[in-house]
Amino acid sequence: MDAKELLYRTKQFGYNCIDLCNQLDGNYLENHVRWQLIRSSTSVNANYRAARLAQSEASFIAKLSISIEEADESAMWIELIIDKNLLSEKQLYESKRLLKEASELTAIFIAIRKTINTRNKKNV
Repeated sequence: MDAKELLYRTKQFGYNCIDLCNQLDGNYLENHVRWQLIRSSTSVNANYRAARLAQSEASFIAKLSISIEEADESAMWIELIIDKNLLSEKQLYESKRLLKEASELTAIFIAIRKTINTRNKKNV
């Protein structure tokens, strides 16, 4: 997967999470989850974009690490939606699909970070 594809994928993840959040009702818990998931899922793309514009490798890794944290946090909020049955059975499929995507994005970003760290250790 190249950087352009990953940019698209992270943006779509945020958009799909927004769509999922729009399915939540308006009680206190669901409002809290809604805003937290929107914040964390859109932050994945925002920080990956920032990483691509980084002026140093250290800055790239720092921003990439934030994307890792935000993707993992998004997974946590989606798990809460699933575990607390906040959506209908029909919407559960989309929740599980987004949970899988959050896990995959986390793994991709971790792999990128490991590759950079491994390369740097070889160059020392």
